[in-house]
Parts: sequence; structure tokens; C-alpha cells
Amino acid sequence: MKRLSHGWLATIIVVAGILLDQIVKIWVKTHFYYGEELVIFDWFRLLFIENNGMAFGMEIGSKMLLTWFRIIAVIVFVFLLIRLRHRTDLPRGFVACIALITAGAAGNVIDCIAYGQIFNAPPYPETAQLFPPEGGYAALFQGRVVDMLYFPLCQWNWPQWMPGVGGEHFVFFQPVFNVADAMLSVSVVVLILFYSKYLASDSKKETEEKGEENS
Repeated sequence: MKRLSHGWLATIIVVAGILLDQIVKIWVKTHFYYGEELVIFDWFRLLFIENNGMAFGMEIGSKMLLTWFRIIAVIVFVFLLIRLRHRTDLPRGFVACIALITAGAAGNVIDCIAYGQIFNAPPYPETAQLFPPEGGYAALFQGRVVDMLYFPLCQWNWPQWMPGVGGEHFVFFQPVFNVADAMLSVSVVVLILFYSKYLASDSKKETEEKGEENS
């Protein structure tokens, strides 16, 4: 059986990753009202929320600036994958991680660009409609990112005597995220733990190639 090339491997991962991310988001968006929670296990729930910011609901900078940053990041990673498609010296796991990062970034970009146009934002307890006749809830590039994965692994009340947090209820792990965030985060961790030397070698090779061109 013929082995998949790096190029085809990356293409399949990117396309499959984007499709999975968007299918889950669209299903949650059209079946859950905002804030609705489905308890699958005590430690794993689906909780529909939206955010304007980065992964895990963080809010940094302006909405438009963040959207364009994401678009540029996707373009950069696509060009990187094109460069890597013939690099037989790189392990497939490294290429897979770069492809997953690309898919994750692209998945959230789609939300930002299109979701404001293709979904409405009805009042509680109605669910959103895809391609509503009255139009979307926001302008192009002003869509909100859909999050739904919630893992409250454990929780407790801090003792009253503890300064600052005494008596407060604490939940670990609190951030709500989506499939795209998961692909991004896991891939970055795997790259750092197992493929950091290939990141360094790729930069070194690029420097050497530029030096040869200038000589």
C-alpha cells in the first residue's frame, strides 16, 4: 500500500479538522439556546457560550484586529505546509501537528468572518437559525466564536480563613472551549514536547538557504 505523502496527509488533516470543528459548532448553535448546558458526565459537559476573543474565551485587543491576526496566521501556516510537503526528513507527526494548528486557526476564523452573517441571535430560550430570512446578527468579520466543551474536573469551596479567596467556590478546569481550540492547544504541546528539535532545524535550514542565495 502506497504511503501518503506529507502534502496529502496535511490536506486530509486540515480538511477533516475544519469539518469536524464546524459540524460540532453548527449543531450546538442550532440545537442549544445560549447558556444551555448538557451534562454528559459530572466532569464533562456541553455548555453553549460565545466569545469575541482568543482561545478559551480570552479577550485581548479589538475584534477586527484579532480576526485579521487569525487570517494572517492561517495564511502563514498554509504556506508552511506547502514548504513541508516534500520534506522527507521530517516525521509525519510533526507535519500532522502543523496541519492541526492550521485547521484549528482556520476553524475559529470561519466563526469570526461568517457566523455573524449566517446565524441570527434569538432571545432565550430560542435556538439560532442557520441562514435566517431576516439576516444575521452582526456584520461581516464581526462574528462570535462558538464554544461548548466544558470539563469541570473537580470543585471545592475555599476555607473561610484563606486570604483573598476564603469562602469562594472554585472549579477546575473552568474555561469553555471548542474543537478548534483543542486542536491548537494539543498540537502546540506535542510540538514542544516531542518535535522542538525539528522546529529549530527548520529555521536553521531556512537561514542556510538564504545564505546560499546571497552568496
